[in-house]
Amino acid sequence: MGVSIRDVAEKLGLSITTVSRALDGYDDVSQATRERVVVVAQEMGYTPNRAARQLRRQRADSIGYILPSSGSRFSDPFFSEFISGLGDEAVKYSYDLLISTAPGGQLDEQELYQRWVHSHKVDGFVLNRLWLSDWRVRYLSSQHIPFVSLERSDDPIDYPSVQVECIDSITAIIKHMVDGGYQRVAFIGGPSNLTIHADRYDAFCKALSICRIPLDPVLVASADLTSMGGYQVAKRLLWLTDPPNAFICINDQTAYGVLRAAHEEGRFVGKDIVVSGFDGLQESLYTQPTLTTVDQPLYEIARHLAGMLIAEIIGQPLQERQVVIQPVLHIRESSGDKVT
Repeated sequence: MGVSIRDVAEKLGLSITTVSRALDGYDDVSQATRERVVVVAQEMGYTPNRAARQLRRQRADSIGYILPSSGSRFSDPFFSEFISGLGDEAVKYSYDLLISTAPGGQLDEQELYQRWVHSHKVDGFVLNRLWLSDWRVRYLSSQHIPFVSLERSDDPIDYPSVQVECIDSITAIIKHMVDGGYQRVAFIGGPSNLTIHADRYDAFCKALSICRIPLDPVLVASADLTSMGGYQVAKRLLWLTDPPNAFICINDQTAYGVLRAAHEEGRFVGKDIVVSGFDGLQESLYTQPTLTTVDQPLYEIARHLAGMLIAEIIGQPLQERQVVIQPVLHIRESSGDKVT
């Protein structure tokens, strides 16, 4: 015989009503009690009648994440780590995580969002890789669908988000490179209308100014956030008459491509040229040489976003709607001999 809600209530010394409302996410149950009920229910193996629960609450008990990619990126370490965090936090609240993929900013992506919204497949969405002007933000807001995001668009709409500060860390990287004698500093970004490109390019320009290094537009290029894109752009930059001897990359994947291009061009990374990424992916520890990177805690960020979204769905007030994360800079072999 299965475990009933009455068994859970007796175990906790609470009423059936309190346990039921805690599991359903009602805000008249304290956060501490709700978490205790969820943990004990999971430990006892209690499984609520999902169909009855959804009908009672008129919710799908699911959150959605549509991976913004023109191809399958589930194997991309960035997305796999991000999705792991979303899924683990969703399970904590007895929610499912529904995932799909669609080319960012394309008609297929718009149709997918619209289909999920109109069919009530999910109760809310997690967004990332935001555009400076993002139709998803405007659409979901107009439909009164809860959503949260990693990064923020320029749209004048209030919504919960997590942002990663990048000015201090990129300034520290460039200062480290300049102190090592590397003066020709290149920036390889992403599509110019992506928020992360705008934010990190702005940080790059401010860091150059702080370090009294003039901005050379010839050394600024855009790729597509992939290692192949980084490789192709780095090849072109390394063939310049006066090539860069330092690379600031928008993400780790781009930096992996730069490392490969440098090896093929006979450049000793960490001596002839220096390279830095951004993301702090585990793979950056195993490149040759190890990659200097700005470590943003993707798994923890994703968990925080999922928790914020579920709070929005159940109408629980957020202590902070716009969270700013300070990343950690890891200086490794790709930017010189000093390792931290």
